Amino acid sequence: MPALLRLSKQTTKTGMSKNIQTLSDLKKSGWKSVSVKEEMRANMVRMIKNKEPLFPGILGYDKSVIPQIQNAILARHDMILLGLRGQAKTRILRMLIRFLDEEMPVVAGSEINDDPLNPVSKYARELIDEKGDDTPISWVKREDRYGEKLATPDTTVADLIGDLDPIKAASKRLSLSDEEVINYGLIPRTNRGLFVINELPDLQPRIQVALLNIMQERDIQIRGFNVRFPLDVAIAFSANPEDYTNRGNIITPLKDRIDSQIITHYPKTTDTALKITEQEAWLQRNGETNVQMPAAYKEIIEEVAFEARESEYIDQKSGVSTRMTITAMEQVVSAAERRALQNGESETTVRITDLYYMVPALTGKMELVYEGEQEGAVNVARHIIGRAINKVFKRIFPDPQVKGKDQSEGPYEKILGWFASGNDLEIADTLNEKEYQKTLEKVDGLKAIAEKYGSSEKREIYPLMDLVLESLHHNSKLGKEDLDEVRSYIDMLGSMLGGMGDFEDDEFDL
Repeated sequence: MPALLRLSKQTTKTGMSKNIQTLSDLKKSGWKSVSVKEEMRANMVRMIKNKEPLFPGILGYDKSVIPQIQNAILARHDMILLGLRGQAKTRILRMLIRFLDEEMPVVAGSEINDDPLNPVSKYARELIDEKGDDTPISWVKREDRYGEKLATPDTTVADLIGDLDPIKAASKRLSLSDEEVINYGLIPRTNRGLFVINELPDLQPRIQVALLNIMQERDIQIRGFNVRFPLDVAIAFSANPEDYTNRGNIITPLKDRIDSQIITHYPKTTDTALKITEQEAWLQRNGETNVQMPAAYKEIIEEVAFEARESEYIDQKSGVSTRMTITAMEQVVSAAERRALQNGESETTVRITDLYYMVPALTGKMELVYEGEQEGAVNVARHIIGRAINKVFKRIFPDPQVKGKDQSEGPYEKILGWFASGNDLEIADTLNEKEYQKTLEKVDGLKAIAEKYGSSEKREIYPLMDLVLESLHHNSKLGKEDLDEVRSYIDMLGSMLGGMGDFEDDEFDL
């Protein structure tokens, strides 16, 4: 019978489990004991049959990670999630409590969630011997059956397993081999529940050894004394592959006892990545300003992560967390929001200049290799943003590098001709919406190409015009200067000649 329905249907529906207060009541209800892994399996079977969502909010793993987790639970396995940072490992592990019963009966007052029908601690056994069917029962919610420990080098066996308390032994005049002097650790206190250890390689090898008995024999032993009793606990771990060389290792006997090793990964498509970012980022500010972001700009933010994961300047073994794009999008929205507040506007749209305000979100989340350190974190971040802008641009607009049949600049002929005629364009970061639009409309042919290949929506058309100018610069068709929150676009040839003029002037001054 499924774990959630181990009480009678009538009892479950009416919530009568709250009225089961004694061992006698529990026996009459027909409740039966099962192991925690069998309980998780039964609940998963029920949820799969009912087509219930197993891991709501976890995106991109439907055909890879989640089926493997399902298999592990159905097989009653302990598991480890192995993957780089920012791959939702901890979130998934915390969601495993969904497969526990909503409530579980325990012997009232038990430190280790003793099963009333199968008590293991001395306290529970003696209480049942004394009170019999009148033994008080309490109910534990599924959230209280979850334990978690971040593995750190200072973690001790006492933290995880427990230790003997000599003060308790002295005050009660008990032998150190008596169970009553045990000060239980985190794992025994999660008996009949789920215990998770994050970043397992950070746990010192001698501490990992203490887990061997729990993983295989399912019991614990304290300080070598003849004090040992069985535990019923499902254990799961997380680890980063880079930790195997940087900070520690998982000892071979422990790896051998972990039944399932499941490899996580980053989003494989920008669509999936965008769904994750929009789900996690704080975008609805509920403030005085409504910030609109064109679809192309959202795609650029996601493309930044994909570019970073391929960049020769970044240590790929360390990974590029999905948290980077979440904070990046929040930074971009904040830049647009700040400008609108300064201009007293209730609505604004993200611009190219706002994209470069994501740099602080990038620099702290990228581990640079030697070449990257030589370039500098800010320069690497701006370089990656530029590559992302150019890649998304070429998905929407024709490639500026491809000449027309008449060797012209193709659809960009009119735009580049306007700059070649001696015109330049200055766009201040602080321009209000009207001034921003009016400035972009100065360039001949710019609006027409944005409407033809991009969007007809007014709120998106100007940011796309902005995108065209920036991308023409990245394709070496226009020169660009950034100075005091003002960016200027000029003819590429004029820019090169201007640079030569500066060089000649400097040489003359010498």
